[in-house]
Amino acid sequence: MTLQTCPCRKTAPAPISYAECCQPYVEGKAKAPTAEALMRARYSAFAVGAIDYLISTVAPEARNDMERGALESWSRESDWLGLDIVDTIDGQQGDTTGVVEFIAHFARKGSREEHHERSTFRFGEPDDSWYFVDGGKPRGKTVVKGAQPGRNDPCTCGSGKKYKKCCGAAA
Repeated sequence: MTLQTCPCRKTAPAPISYAECCQPYVEGKAKAPTAEALMRARYSAFAVGAIDYLISTVAPEARNDMERGALESWSRESDWLGLDIVDTIDGQQGDTTGVVEFIAHFARKGSREEHHERSTFRFGEPDDSWYFVDGGKPRGKTVVKGAQPGRNDPCTCGSGKKYKKCCGAAA
């Protein structure tokens, strides 16, 4: 797949191609060096349907709740419109934890939506890589704009869990 601009929409100072940005991480040719780079690569993985990458970058202890079919369905049935990084805390080379707040833009079933989340990442075992640990609503902010997911729909945070077992459990 040849993409002129990376799905994550990273710019520095001009838009960067998928091959120069997230593709090396998604294809396993390199490890994401920061929590933000992993977040961008995970978003791009949804856009290109790289479900194995999404699963492999979740912390091993959290993978039991992953539903591959839900991830595949959400990836395939959505048009991925871009990612905005709102804030990062730590998550740089040399850190062991990091937080990335982001807004993922997508369209599903003809409706434009955005998912606003604050995700936690950790660096380390089993192979000295960054891993997605969990995510949740930023305090005092709306997470989903547009149609609310049903209880059995894939969670909009991208965890791979059903909405009712993830962000919907707190609602």
